[in-house]
Amino acid sequence: MATITAGMVKDLREKTGAGMMDCKTALTETNGDFEKAVDWLRKKGLAKAAKKAGRTAAEGLVGVATKTDCGAMVEVNSETDFVARGAEFQNYVRKAARQALEEEGELERLLMSPFDSGTTMADALNGLIAKIGENMSVRRSAGLAVSPGVVASYIHNTVAPDLGKIGVLVALESEGGTDALLRLGKQLAMHVAAANPLALTQEDLPEKTLARERAIYEDQARQTGKPDNVVAKMVEGRMRKFYEENVLLSQIFVVDGETPVAKVLDNAAKEIGKPVRITGFLRFAVGEGIDKPTTDFAAEVRATAGT
Repeated sequence: MATITAGMVKDLREKTGAGMMDCKTALTETNGDFEKAVDWLRKKGLAKAAKKAGRTAAEGLVGVATKTDCGAMVEVNSETDFVARGAEFQNYVRKAARQALEEEGELERLLMSPFDSGTTMADALNGLIAKIGENMSVRRSAGLAVSPGVVASYIHNTVAPDLGKIGVLVALESEGGTDALLRLGKQLAMHVAAANPLALTQEDLPEKTLARERAIYEDQARQTGKPDNVVAKMVEGRMRKFYEENVLLSQIFVVDGETPVAKVLDNAAKEIGKPVRITGFLRFAVGEGIDKPTTDFAAEVRATAGT
């Protein structure tokens, strides 16, 4: 009987996309013969995942899980929204969010955490890929924690409890009552979902982003032919507008349409009787930043038929 090493299992997994335990079983059954193990997995239908890996997965769901003072969020992608609405996929995303909470949002730890007895989250996903026949991936995971205070969540376009197309977490630091803080946090999370701020404060904005915006505004201002001192004022005015639109504390609260978020916190502190501050927020939207294919399949079929 050949000795099955971790390296052999790793190589077979990379080749086939099958789960670790399945790869180990395949190598054991074939006495360590790599190619025969590949064939064994193919015959069992366990090597299908690798064939899907090159296909774009830009649909899917965001899942959230929270405790009072911490929360985590994941984005799990599929190729089609049809699959994302299936019970098995939703069960996986829900489990992934709960595991992410246990692993403090660390993606690698999440993937290696248990799905059930003897199966990791990564293995379970590969099994789901093989069963359903679509490419899928746990694209990202992150978490927030605060003490004292609460982490509130909000899901937009909800398809099931704690699952939807946009997910938000907001961490509020305060010694105020938990119920009042969670109500405020939910409203702030709804605001973040709608307003999509780039940063919590001006200081948190990347220097590269600020430099790009300032360069654009300066070029636009100079095209007016105004003197340099006027151009400088125009640029600063447009930068203030940029901050108001993209910095969370400077944005106008969407709930009432008139109060800056910083003022909302001040007002809440007076009502709660304790200072309240946002220590962080997270916003995931399904598929954001993924280049989706624009292939016209009907046109391809017509072109093929005409050749």
